[in-house]
Amino acid sequence: MQGQAEARQKLRQQVLAGRDALSPGERHRKSVRIGAMLWQLPVFLEARILCIYVNFRSEVETLPLIRQCLARGQTVSAPVTVSREVRLIPYALVDPDVDLRPGYCGIPEPDAGRLSAVDPQMIDVVIVPGSVFDAHGGRLGYGGGYYDRFLQNDARRAWRIGLAFETQVVSRVPTLSHDQPVHYLITEERVMAVGGQPGVIA
Repeated sequence: MQGQAEARQKLRQQVLAGRDALSPGERHRKSVRIGAMLWQLPVFLEARILCIYVNFRSEVETLPLIRQCLARGQTVSAPVTVSREVRLIPYALVDPDVDLRPGYCGIPEPDAGRLSAVDPQMIDVVIVPGSVFDAHGGRLGYGGGYYDRFLQNDARRAWRIGLAFETQVVSRVPTLSHDQPVHYLITEERVMAVGGQPGVIA
């Protein structure tokens, strides 16, 4: 078990180093392409309530996506990390330019003191971040297990869509039983449909 944990951490570090090596311009251009591909997915277009991560450091950019969804009249929530409970609580955004503040580990999070929480069971789509993905839906997060718990226990009826740069995709992620897969993975080059329905991954 220790050897597997070390292998997972080493893979995570290697892949994140590759992502960090992308220039800001490259990340922006690739993020725009990823966003354009995301808008082709019917499950995303038809979603009424979404939970979208707010990008941090070298992640695929999501703020333009959040603004577009709000302009379309979709309800957009973003997660607040409750570290003492190892859980995520989604809060509805009204204006991301004023609603976000530095939260857990400096990640931009909704201001829970003045925004409304969203019932995770009402969420139609969760846009999931991660460090490493594969074309089978496998995902490695950042090691905290927050999204795994959120997807497994709270947002069980939601479609799961991972966003990643192509450099983050490997042939097979060394997953464990608690790792929650995604239904779709979108990079700047392709849309990978894993199959299955919310609550069931094929």
